[in-house]
Amino acid sequence: MTAMSNFNLDIDSLLDTLENAIRQQISLRKLDNPLMIGIHSGGAWVARQMHQRLGLQEGLGLLDITFYRDDFSQIGMHPNVKSSQLPRHLEGRNIILIDDVFYTGRTIRAALNEIFDYGRPNQVLLAVLVERNGRQIPLQPDCKAASIDLPANQRIQLTGPEPLGIAIQTVARAA
Repeated sequence: MTAMSNFNLDIDSLLDTLENAIRQQISLRKLDNPLMIGIHSGGAWVARQMHQRLGLQEGLGLLDITFYRDDFSQIGMHPNVKSSQLPRHLEGRNIILIDDVFYTGRTIRAALNEIFDYGRPNQVLLAVLVERNGRQIPLQPDCKAASIDLPANQRIQLTGPEPLGIAIQTVARAA
């Protein structure tokens, strides 16, 4: 776990750390033939890297949670909605759910709602590149490459997919 004072923005080191954490959890939880699912967009980019590094046999699933968000009525239609690409049935499957940044927990809640619409998985392992302060829902990642505390006017931005990069940005406050 990494604190703000020494947060490493080296994407390769973060990916290495996340890969090792996932490998450890696969072994501990005895996840046989897991299905990896990445949340669009940044989570899908990280999932592609992890899927390749882990040499998983099952194809990579992709999830767009736009219509499952609890703030959908507030933010309206998102112009870049992508289709989810999941196997028809997830009943009894072991799933590794990947996202880039865990912040409030609302994205993961939406992702779990969509996954359960496809069936009840056996286990869901949540892996994120970075966990930041600001949790609003009682969820937490099983695996993470780093943790960081940021002020409300800063955010973590993943860029990619090729090359994959990460940065901390200051966001202008609305007047």
